[in-house]
Amino acid sequence: MQSSKSPSFPEFEQVLGLKTVGDWIRFSASQMERNGCYYGHGFASPWQESRFLILRGLSLDWDVPEIAEHAALIPQEQEVLYTLIKSRCIEKIPTAYLLEESWFCSEPFRITPSVLIPRSPIAELINEGFQPWLQEPPSEMLDMCTGSGCIGIAMARAFPEAHVDISDISEEALSIAVENISSKDLGYQVDAYLSDLFESLPDKKYDLIVTNPPYVDVEDLDDMPQEFSHEPRLGLAAGEDGLDLVRDILARAPDYLTEHGCLVGEVGNSAVALMDAFPEVDFHWPEFASGGHGVFVIEAAELRKHHSLFESRRCR
Repeated sequence: MQSSKSPSFPEFEQVLGLKTVGDWIRFSASQMERNGCYYGHGFASPWQESRFLILRGLSLDWDVPEIAEHAALIPQEQEVLYTLIKSRCIEKIPTAYLLEESWFCSEPFRITPSVLIPRSPIAELINEGFQPWLQEPPSEMLDMCTGSGCIGIAMARAFPEAHVDISDISEEALSIAVENISSKDLGYQVDAYLSDLFESLPDKKYDLIVTNPPYVDVEDLDDMPQEFSHEPRLGLAAGEDGLDLVRDILARAPDYLTEHGCLVGEVGNSAVALMDAFPEVDFHWPEFASGGHGVFVIEAAELRKHHSLFESRRCR
């Protein structure tokens, strides 16, 4: 339960008695709870997030043996951890931004406040090879509104014989995505495009288009915990009902899909608005064993069937 008290934090001199890695994990978790932190950026609990923050803050693997938690820290290490925990608790900066690191589909990505923190349930679909919707292994795939590039890179890992294009409207975000592509030596398989949705993409058709566009509606945007204020608003806000970009994507996607291709899109809490807006459309809504919701799958044939409807309701 989050605290309603005003943020408070001990002075550094008061915590010098915390000697071991385990001491600092416990201290971090306690302070997160006392200061009302929100755990929606890749972590389910203060203990889970604190363990990651402390271990990675010490440049240790997050899955080190438990015995490492009994190791004593030197003063310089204590000071580093104190600064990280204080920033997390008082300024509500998510751990991924403090460490410039987040994990998606079992591998790390460089993350800065120029991109959203990876947390999409689409990861589960990638791990399952997008079954049962893909009829055969894809040759060409697109990750639109890519942010850090994590979804597109994970798609490339899942289908090593396929080519992947990734795109984003933000130069800053695309720069981070290109950095992640380079660090993973995937430049031979993944190409990046600065593009406003489909505007500057190559003239080709894709077997699979995956998009995690901005989809937060006005009401949810105003009610979001403070942690979300550190993420780029460009990657969150999507109009009154959260569907401004999704409507355009649905209208234009058929021109970029192969005959048996499909579109996968995340709309989060705006899923209800999407179903209400297009009740006649056959969207598939996968259930996720690992949690998460608001991801639709729609085949190219269904998109073409309702193309005139989607086109008539585009926002731009």
